[in-house]
Amino acid sequence: MKTIRIRVTGKVQGVFYRKSAKDKAIELGVKGWVRNEQDGSVMMEVSGEPGALTSLVEWCADGPPRAVVTDVKVEDIPFHDFPHFISER
Repeated sequence: MKTIRIRVTGKVQGVFYRKSAKDKAIELGVKGWVRNEQDGSVMMEVSGEPGALTSLVEWCADGPPRAVVTDVKVEDIPFHDFPHFISER
């Protein structure tokens, strides 16, 4: 298990990115949170098995149908055992 921070930029707000990311994370067994940032990006901190995290990062590069992703940055951070996955405002 490991924890990563993901920042997604582009047209990622107002396109159901957070809801879709939460659904994908739950499907993959990943726990953590997702939220919109004031700069227009979407930020996630997530914990899970390395393969599941890789799959989530790959999904983030495309996102939901109306999203236009321009960049995905991934950073390893200290492990955190999140109890579930939530979408913050």
